[in-house]
Amino acid sequence: MSTAPVVEQPNLPRWQSIALLVGAIGIAICLAGLAFETTRVHVFRAWLVGFCLTVGIALGSLVVLMLQYLTGGDWGFILRRPLEAATSTMPLVTLFYLPLALVLSSLYEWADPAKVEADPHLQHKALYLNVPFAWIRAGIYFAIWNLLAFLLNRWSRQQDTARDMAIHKRCEALSAPGMVLYVLTITFASVDWVMSLEPEWFSTMYGAMFGMGQVLSGFAFAVAMLVLLSRRLEVGQLTGGNNLRDLGSLLLAFVMVWAYLSFSQFLLIYSGNLPEEVPWYIYRFEGGWKYLGLMLVIFHFALPFVLLLSTNVKRNRAMLASVALLVLLMRAVDLLWLIVPAFHHNSEAVNPPLGARLIYVAALVGMGGIWFAYFLMQLQRWPLAPAFNPYAEGAVHGAVAGH
Repeated sequence: MSTAPVVEQPNLPRWQSIALLVGAIGIAICLAGLAFETTRVHVFRAWLVGFCLTVGIALGSLVVLMLQYLTGGDWGFILRRPLEAATSTMPLVTLFYLPLALVLSSLYEWADPAKVEADPHLQHKALYLNVPFAWIRAGIYFAIWNLLAFLLNRWSRQQDTARDMAIHKRCEALSAPGMVLYVLTITFASVDWVMSLEPEWFSTMYGAMFGMGQVLSGFAFAVAMLVLLSRRLEVGQLTGGNNLRDLGSLLLAFVMVWAYLSFSQFLLIYSGNLPEEVPWYIYRFEGGWKYLGLMLVIFHFALPFVLLLSTNVKRNRAMLASVALLVLLMRAVDLLWLIVPAFHHNSEAVNPPLGARLIYVAALVGMGGIWFAYFLMQLQRWPLAPAFNPYAEGAVHGAVAGH
């Protein structure tokens, strides 16, 4: 145990103002899209994509934070503040969900009484897939996630001031059941929010794949932010040598696990060749979606995999940040590929018109901008390195090792 080196509190008002402005413009474009019949339904779908991206970064950061409490390690010490700031955005992400809760019938067949009445399959699933129960489940998810984030962040601040090892043990004790709660809630949430867009289709691997995508989103975002901030703040003293290499190695591991789960689902469905499962991929290999699928193979797995095998890349701040940002961008592409083709009953889902494509970009940029501005507000509240941590001394040594 030791006291961490003093690191200045970040001051990023210019970044925050730009993010807020860009976010406001994106949201304004989405609101304008509601005025037109041809783009209104795309606004709802685009909002779902943006929500899944922002909640994925926040929840993924929460998982990585709990994982570090359980496993220890220098890498988590230097990544602690970006992760905590990202988890602190859970109240905002909860607000992002509220518009979706009000338009469930415009997104999900099971939420439309007329479609349920005409479809025996939907009637069979109505005990679980119904609007009131969906609202209750969402309330439970967000209550658990917000509580976990609140407690871990509160205790972390107390640990900085009290310098009490007992508080650290309390975080560890919460993280174990917290991981179990995350696995359970995200499994159900992935069904509620994305998989049930096509209620006739199912996959037992979907929850694991969706959750791993969130972990990858949160970790890639935190790594990119830490490395970019290290260029201008004293936290750069903690992001060198072995510490930077460890972050790159973990990013490589998370990319490989996501790719393994995604390919395993494809292989199982391809091998089974069942008529109720295969169409899910057929819809995503039609029109321009096949090119997005190819982009995911190349830029979400192959290129990051090859680059992160190199120790030189993992020790280079600019290269590591570039790979992390590429992975984060591909997470947005992956969510588009998962969600939008689900509306295959509408021909515009296969080849959306130009106005609709603008709506999807505006939603991602708008919600992402607002979320990022709130993240920066949380990040600026505390110094970028915890003042007290059992791994502080090792983190400093790891930063200089290998030079």
